[in-house]
Amino acid sequence: MCYRYQNNRVPYFVAYVNPYAMNNAADNIPPQTEGEKTDVIHFVDCGSAQEAHHLFLLAKDRLKDISQWHVLSGPHSAKFAITDAAGNEVYKMAEKGDLFYINLPAPGPLAGDGKEWVRIEAIEEVDDATAESEYITMTVRPVASPMHPDRAIAHFFAHQSTNTFIVERYLTHVSAASYGRNETPNNKGVGLYDTVRNTIIALAAREGLSGPQWKSLVSGILEK
Repeated sequence: MCYRYQNNRVPYFVAYVNPYAMNNAADNIPPQTEGEKTDVIHFVDCGSAQEAHHLFLLAKDRLKDISQWHVLSGPHSAKFAITDAAGNEVYKMAEKGDLFYINLPAPGPLAGDGKEWVRIEAIEEVDDATAESEYITMTVRPVASPMHPDRAIAHFFAHQSTNTFIVERYLTHVSAASYGRNETPNNKGVGLYDTVRNTIIALAAREGLSGPQWKSLVSGILEK
């Protein structure tokens, strides 16, 4: 049996840092240097380490199955899809270097033909059912649309912004989280429409309006 908690309660195992480990999941979150940051965390307590390990493996696969994120997030979610280098949708598990788009239920950027675009710049995995902890981290960064690589960044956040998704098991506890860092509006080098649009959506996201999307996703990733 796994017990679920609200993500406004920060669990001790999320903050846990093992001084003897080579690295920790949190080490893969880019440092915060400018703009805003957002943390969204959801977690469950399981009855045994074995049960927690099985939930971790399930959640890890769900994190990498980006094309199904809208299903995990439920109604009113944005749509997500991995694409090839030309912008054509492909169904695959996420890998470092993959592009994917985010189709918000709102007017999209002209630079991205209505879609926000990001690239997976890093994936780190540590799987070990016998260890105290195991995790997967995935960091994404806004980029230009693959259909218009010579245009501006196609996202409401600027290129220096990142989002790091983490699924982690520590003993019998499993967490899923989204860590936004250096969140600044993408309003330089874009047209007037995208400048206004990106600034409004970025400011709204920084005020918490993007929270429901990521809260629904991290919660869905840990559903049994």
